[in-house]
Amino acid sequence: MTFSWRRVNAILIKDYKDFSRNFAVSTVLFLSPILAAFYGRMGIDSIEAHYMIFNMALVMVASFVQCCLIAEEKEKNTLRGLMLSPATTAEILSGKSLLSFFFTIFVIVLSAFLLDYNPKNIGIVAVAIILSSLFYLGLGTLLGLYAKSVMEASVLVLPFMIIFSFGTFITTLAEKYPILKVAEYLPNVQLLEIATNVENNAGFADVLLNLVIITIWIIVISALTVIVFRKRMVD
Repeated sequence: MTFSWRRVNAILIKDYKDFSRNFAVSTVLFLSPILAAFYGRMGIDSIEAHYMIFNMALVMVASFVQCCLIAEEKEKNTLRGLMLSPATTAEILSGKSLLSFFFTIFVIVLSAFLLDYNPKNIGIVAVAIILSSLFYLGLGTLLGLYAKSVMEASVLVLPFMIIFSFGTFITTLAEKYPILKVAEYLPNVQLLEIATNVENNAGFADVLLNLVIITIWIIVISALTVIVFRKRMVD
């Protein structure tokens, strides 16, 4: 069966209608821009502060919104009907992820504008943010497949919000607690390293390893998501 953009578009439109009626979830979109505007007025322009907001936007929009959209489908018993429709796994997961992806990129661009953040190499930063978005979308989808309701989805995402929004501070404790060195490979830390290197005039070759690490995270989370999704199809 060939990939159908018509089916993907239909799922996207349905998600948009569901999202627009869920005020509690849609308010999440405003949190990062509000914080960015606050930081911008205070004159806080460190790269760490900027990427704390960007990482917060990634986990709160890409993961939280995505998780809630999937959980709402399960709560209303409409996800099973979608699974049993002619749409393929790729079409369903793509359609269910597009809305969250568009919102994520919009929120990050708006936050960057409010922070007056202008990276020296916007191409590298854009690739890194897009790759990071794919990871967080996969994480949100995976958690949504486990959640039984929107309320439960909010609880499941909370620990990841803390880890991926403020996890960069964990690396400062790595010298005292060597076990925390594994935090250096988290996607949010890799994104910050890429941005820091870019400000030091790094090129694609200099950040290739960081991009590869993020890509590995994407592959792992995508594989887990597909496995759990197909398992839910035959439950």
